[in-house]
Amino acid sequence: MVATRFAVAVHILLLLATAPGGQLTSGRLAESVGTNPVVIRRLAGQLARAGLIRIRRGPGGAELAKAPDSITLGQVWQAMRRKGLPLLPVHRGPARAETSPAPAIPGLLRRAFDSAEAAMEADLAATTLEDLCQQLRQPADAQAT
Repeated sequence: MVATRFAVAVHILLLLATAPGGQLTSGRLAESVGTNPVVIRRLAGQLARAGLIRIRRGPGGAELAKAPDSITLGQVWQAMRRKGLPLLPVHRGPARAETSPAPAIPGLLRRAFDSAEAAMEADLAATTLEDLCQQLRQPADAQAT
């Protein structure tokens, strides 16, 4: 679920960054994403608490709280993920001590998965919303290469 929330949150931010006037309602955002406005409002609330957007009640809609070049995908990821829960959970392992390597496997996996998640977070932190906006502005032919 966190990956879907993250993708929709980035979609919302890209729409706000490229919208004429810089503001959109939850209804318009939901139409573009293909979901219900309630889902958009819930995610927008998380983005607002993270300081990435501002929300105006009523017909005002939402707008970016910062310039697109100062919003990283890492910030969006942190806003969308559930604190304290790893992206890739690990099973508990055997309930009783064994002489096989089984008891060591969950810890081994946890270290490997933590390393992979750290690499992903570093990559996301290096990509800004403006980077993605520039790619959107490129002709479709250039994006395919």
